[in-house]
Amino acid sequence: MYLAMIFQLFTLHIIFYQQVTSESCTCELKNTVKTFPHDKLDTVEQAAVKCNGDLNVKKARNFDSLLLGLEKRLFQLEMDVSELEREDDGDLYGVITLQVIHNEIVEIQQLLDQLNSSHFGLQQQNSVVSEKLQDIQGEMKQLEAFDTMQGVKRELANKRLKRDLDQCKDEHSLIPTDTPQVSNHLLNVTGPRVNTAGEYPGSYKYGAWGRDPKPAVGKENWYWLVMLTSSNAYAHYVRRYSTLSSLIVGVSTPGNVQISPSNPTTNTILGPNAVLYGEALYYNCYTTAAVCRFNLTSKTVESTNLPIGTSSKGSYCHLDACYPYTDLDLATDESGVWVVYTTSQDYGNMVLSRVEDQGQQPTLGQTWRTSLYKKAASNSFVARGVLYATRYVSDKVEEIFYLLDTVTGVERFDVGIFIAKMGAHIYSLNYSPDTSMVWVTGATPSVLSEWVQ
Repeated sequence: MYLAMIFQLFTLHIIFYQQVTSESCTCELKNTVKTFPHDKLDTVEQAAVKCNGDLNVKKARNFDSLLLGLEKRLFQLEMDVSELEREDDGDLYGVITLQVIHNEIVEIQQLLDQLNSSHFGLQQQNSVVSEKLQDIQGEMKQLEAFDTMQGVKRELANKRLKRDLDQCKDEHSLIPTDTPQVSNHLLNVTGPRVNTAGEYPGSYKYGAWGRDPKPAVGKENWYWLVMLTSSNAYAHYVRRYSTLSSLIVGVSTPGNVQISPSNPTTNTILGPNAVLYGEALYYNCYTTAAVCRFNLTSKTVESTNLPIGTSSKGSYCHLDACYPYTDLDLATDESGVWVVYTTSQDYGNMVLSRVEDQGQQPTLGQTWRTSLYKKAASNSFVARGVLYATRYVSDKVEEIFYLLDTVTGVERFDVGIFIAKMGAHIYSLNYSPDTSMVWVTGATPSVLSEWVQ
């Protein structure tokens, strides 16, 4: 009997266990929402990156630079034609002027060809990029269908709302916001526009020339020339020309303005880096670390000393040697006169100072110290408050590789503007803001390039 009861209990246990076991199950979850196509999103992202890479911003900037260059060339051509109409003598002067005008017309045609080519390239670029953007926009519309929680839609709405709020604040703010400054850095250099041996072909190796950025009334188109007539180091007069054609032909109607009857002597010119500004010649004083100012009207000379420790061994250099008597370099731009030099305290690095002329004699104004070793540069100039330095690349090419922005204090060693030159070496280099030209003296005086921004 007990055995039967035990058997019955054991049977019930097995049945109960089986019932519990049979009630356990495995559920299969079926997601009715479509799987997000990550591969498709990656493809769209790669297409967007490629599309952004296809946008050649530099090409567009070059196009703008060419337009500005064409505008300046046309203006210069108009001036030269007017000059020929006024001063044509029916002889050699007229022939030379016609040759200059012919060269300008050829270069203008070259600029037009470059503009046409650039414009066609930009049109093709815009067409290709536009098609790609439309394809990307269509793909993104399809991907938005997977945003079932409306997250992306809300985020876009929030961005639009924030943008509208910011715009509203800008329009109703009582405090004026600072407008972003347009870069005034050099973008391109073309030329040379004119190349000439001048009045003294082969006679003198070093010198400087150009136009006065702040000319006296009636002398707006006059040119000046300083050649180192003694030992390739010293000069004692400034030679004036009423037109560019006069300089090319070698006819100096105004003649010489003499600093001293002898050369060299006290207050005469040392080195090739002289500039003319406001009817006054600024240059390195003979045998002293000082800036001299010679007033061409009153025939008087005033000077200001450079800081103690100014080096006489801080010349510009190229690969094989240094250019003599270039320890002190004068420059002009829209704001006035600058001087470039180096001192023992700056360990040979380039120093830039303003030359102020408010009083009876010039004085040094604000000074900037650079991290550029002066002997690493072949020359320098200042344009729109920015110091540029060049270096020798080859007998035909010079590179503008460095800049210092005196407004922001930013230095750059990667400017990378290559310029053509007519001779192996550049002895003096200066920017003329009234003509947007950079005046160069190599083996002979030559207009190297036109400023294009």
